[in-house]
Amino acid sequence: MAHEYVVIGLGHFGRAVARRLAALGQSVLVIDRDRDSVQEIADQVAAAVTGDSTDEGTLRELGVDSMACAVVAIGADALEASILTVALLHQLGVPRIIARSVSDLHARVLRSVGAHEVLNPEAEMGQRLATHLVQPSIRDQLELGDAILAEIEVPAQFLGKNLRDLDIRKRFEVSIMAVKRGNQVLANPTAQEIFQPNDILVVLGTQAAVRALSRRV
Repeated sequence: MAHEYVVIGLGHFGRAVARRLAALGQSVLVIDRDRDSVQEIADQVAAAVTGDSTDEGTLRELGVDSMACAVVAIGADALEASILTVALLHQLGVPRIIARSVSDLHARVLRSVGAHEVLNPEAEMGQRLATHLVQPSIRDQLELGDAILAEIEVPAQFLGKNLRDLDIRKRFEVSIMAVKRGNQVLANPTAQEIFQPNDILVVLGTQAAVRALSRRV
């Protein structure tokens, strides 16, 4: 059976990625050198293998070269292995390689040897926590260049009013992409949508504009 994804490295990050992919119905192969880590997740994914991802023969034997995406989640205790694994995946022609980094230098090296995307989960979580501490009304955010997509609590002054009344795009220079209301998500809300208590707004705008809006909560 061909698997769509391979996750290499079963620390907290790798396990979380593998479990979520499997929960979303994807066929996932996981690889780690530690037998106990592999056995812990074996019944939750399509295939789990104890092996060395820095060995090209092992990767070929497991059919990694035919997979759509590889996630290299090897931790900080094995930087050389993460770099060599990415290089081998690139040589094997894996079309999408996502790698975990632990520093800016590590990220640059990973990109130079073939990673298409590089993530630093610890740094990203730290940035989100710092933003939440300073601006608790921002629930979550995703940086998109100079803009951000953020979830913020509905400002009190918006309650009982609709988008047309508030003219949000002109007054605040942000766009309301969706409204989260309990278990509902109202995508592209109409101009007549009236804001209610406990609404969460999904807004898109410059960082300055979104943060200025969040300060009104």
